[in-house]
Amino acid sequence: MAFWDRFLIQAPKQSSEVKAQYAPVIMGDDFGYFNTQLLTKVSRDVAMSLPAIIRCRNLIAGTIGSIPLHLYRKSNDQRIGSPKWLDQPSIHQPRSVTLAYTVDSLLFYGVAYWQVVEQFQDDGRPARFNWIAPTRVTQQVSPDNQFVTQYYIDGAPVPMDGIGSLITFQGLSEGILNTGATIIQQAYRVQKAAYDAATSPTPTGIIKNTGADLSENEVAALLAQWKSARQRGTTAYLTSTLDYMPSQFSPKDMGYVDLIQNLTTQIARLCNIPAYYLSADENNSMTYANVQDERKQLIALALQPYITAIETRLSMDDMTNTQNYVRFAIDDTFLRADTMAR
Repeated sequence: MAFWDRFLIQAPKQSSEVKAQYAPVIMGDDFGYFNTQLLTKVSRDVAMSLPAIIRCRNLIAGTIGSIPLHLYRKSNDQRIGSPKWLDQPSIHQPRSVTLAYTVDSLLFYGVAYWQVVEQFQDDGRPARFNWIAPTRVTQQVSPDNQFVTQYYIDGAPVPMDGIGSLITFQGLSEGILNTGATIIQQAYRVQKAAYDAATSPTPTGIIKNTGADLSENEVAALLAQWKSARQRGTTAYLTSTLDYMPSQFSPKDMGYVDLIQNLTTQIARLCNIPAYYLSADENNSMTYANVQDERKQLIALALQPYITAIETRLSMDDMTNTQNYVRFAIDDTFLRADTMAR
């Protein structure tokens, strides 16, 4: 049995001065929509249907999820090790998965939740967790709209401290589903329009009659037969007095290619990802020699806000005693460019 496992308990602690919950209301929530439910201006499903968003999400969440977490001593910055709650926060999944979806929540919603499922017996601090999707969590706040007084998961109230309570990770922004709703919606519409144009079985156009005029019933019958033949993919027939003139343009003619390229660049800016990571920068000059500098830039611009949000939350006194702090082992893994150094 590991040293840390000796102090685990499965039942709530009746008296504990340490609460596993600091729950301020989201900053910038002027309309109080976090009081009752998590509302966003565009859904995550829509966002994740865009290849650029998928790339950004996997790059940010996947990279951070693969970096180990360690415990350090404040007095000398010496690494103590990785207790069970850092090495594997949830007993149901690897640490990388728990961290990846924690970052996913911060990226899309600006907030992430862990539910406490085990405690240490000696001080009542949390020892094991389960990641909870933000869309499952609702809140009730104090009359002055300053602090959350009650959390609910799937509509059921949960304790505000101890086993069953929620650990909240506050993001450094409101999440891209709110701040980037317009860009995401535009990109979704353009992508859908380009797809429809590329897969439409019948090019739009007109049939010009250079002979005698046809009655309305004859015109309707002709158009219906033409449409039916095009949908079946069969060969159509026109008389010598009828000419078909297509009026549909290709995705390139419609400007979809340029629009998608431009919106991909906007999504890269939204997620603070350098555009060349999304193949959206035509002047990509990345080489093996500068890969470490590019990784440092990626951490500073894109990853650091999420790394800081997780590190500082796990280093708070309700999680870690005041003599220690939690950090990602970035220098030992991600910043070492070659395999031998790692």
